[in-house]
Amino acid sequence: MPFQIIHNDITKMNTDAIVNAANSYLQQGGGVCGAIFQAAGAEFLKKECDEIGSCPIGHAVITKGYQLPVKYIIHAVGPIWKSGDQGEDMLLAMAYRNSLELAKEYHLTSVSFPLISSGIYGYPKDEALQIAISAISEFLLHNEMNIYLVVFDRKAISLSEKLFTQINHYIDTYYEDNGEYEDRNRLNRSSNEFDQIYDLNPNLFSDRVSKKTKRQRNKIDFESDQFEEAPIEDALCYSMQESATRCLEDVMKQIDETFSEMLFRLIDEKGKADVEVYKRANIDRKLFSKMRNKEYQPKKSTALALAIALELSLDETKDFLMKAGYTLSNSNRFDLIIRFFIENKRFDMYVINETLFTYDQPLLGA
Repeated sequence: MPFQIIHNDITKMNTDAIVNAANSYLQQGGGVCGAIFQAAGAEFLKKECDEIGSCPIGHAVITKGYQLPVKYIIHAVGPIWKSGDQGEDMLLAMAYRNSLELAKEYHLTSVSFPLISSGIYGYPKDEALQIAISAISEFLLHNEMNIYLVVFDRKAISLSEKLFTQINHYIDTYYEDNGEYEDRNRLNRSSNEFDQIYDLNPNLFSDRVSKKTKRQRNKIDFESDQFEEAPIEDALCYSMQESATRCLEDVMKQIDETFSEMLFRLIDEKGKADVEVYKRANIDRKLFSKMRNKEYQPKKSTALALAIALELSLDETKDFLMKAGYTLSNSNRFDLIIRFFIENKRFDMYVINETLFTYDQPLLGA
């Protein structure tokens, strides 16, 4: 996949280049910088860095990789954290952008970054992470490259307290050990839709059911700036009989579709471009081109990444997964995290993968 957050020692990464969190004088320091100098062969690397001389904050220079398993080392100089109001965010973003432009200039296909400035330079790790993700994702919108954000300590990646609490609540509420969720959910799908419609307009079904028969549901408070409960679309306001007929007609028309055929039909129906979908899905162009083969069968993480990129509803996602032979289960924390984001209409791949990484789950993409 084009962008991954991984737990590793950056000196062990086998990419075209690794990025050193350097100081302006390009001298061996502590932390990541010291480890890279030592692994590359400090004497050789120091000599080339001395020849270059220095590098301004926010900029980057490149040297050979020497004894490291990489061709090059890109030395990026991030800012020292002071108060947060002295342009540190712009300088840190510049360090990532200039490193990536240098990698592009040298025709590199893969590069590994540390979390620049988050060590002895004192940049708050959560803010440093968001800047890194933003700069890298912006670059990948217009370029093809495999980029890794390498963290030595998993604690460097931390979700906001509110999001972490919400996801834990969601998992605690819906997690099941018996694996029976999927069958029960299919039976209750229409009931869930009915409850939503009834909440919106209880008079709509007054001739069909009494209020006492409305199933009580455990509702989770998702109130936040990032996770607002999505409004119920007017299109939902039709009778369950009409909904069932429509769904049955759609299923019968598309019953013989392959995964590939369904993918490209959905891309057209959602009004999206191919390049937009594969980039948002964290999938490289070569793999996406293989998906035009009607016999193509994706990994589950790839299928889910495409569902996120297409902004499918939960029901659409389940139908999409079924074409590839997969399902979602409440006995699987990975599946529950994905459901949480889909149900809250939060389709930011990088936030989802940051969350999956925090919970030690596989990332989305391919």
